[in-house]
Amino acid sequence: MRIDKWLWYARVTKSRSLAQKLATSGHIRVNKEKIASASKAVKPGDVLTIARERGVLILKIIALGKRRGPYEEARKLYEDLSPPPPPKADPPTQAPGQREAGSGRPTKRDRRKMDAFRSES
Repeated sequence: MRIDKWLWYARVTKSRSLAQKLATSGHIRVNKEKIASASKAVKPGDVLTIARERGVLILKIIALGKRRGPYEEARKLYEDLSPPPPPKADPPTQAPGQREAGSGRPTKRDRRKMDAFRSES
């Protein structure tokens, strides 16, 4: 099966034309080999590495599929081998009287916190 068709069936892209653009852009590798055309044939067992804006997507093809069905059906076409996303950093803690620069006027809740903090001292 053509890679662009499989990407569309597996719901990696929203349309077949977007799948073709992704395949011809050079952002996809099939078994560690960079591809340049949307007509590259894929088969079960192939591993796709897709470079996207949000990170790298690594998919192992399990089945080819017969149509573009719902998400539950598309999810059975591949196994996701992508690394988990890095943990998000906690925002720095601030004292109740401190506000982040450029955050605008304080809300009523913020004012109450500031007043309570000032009255404690």
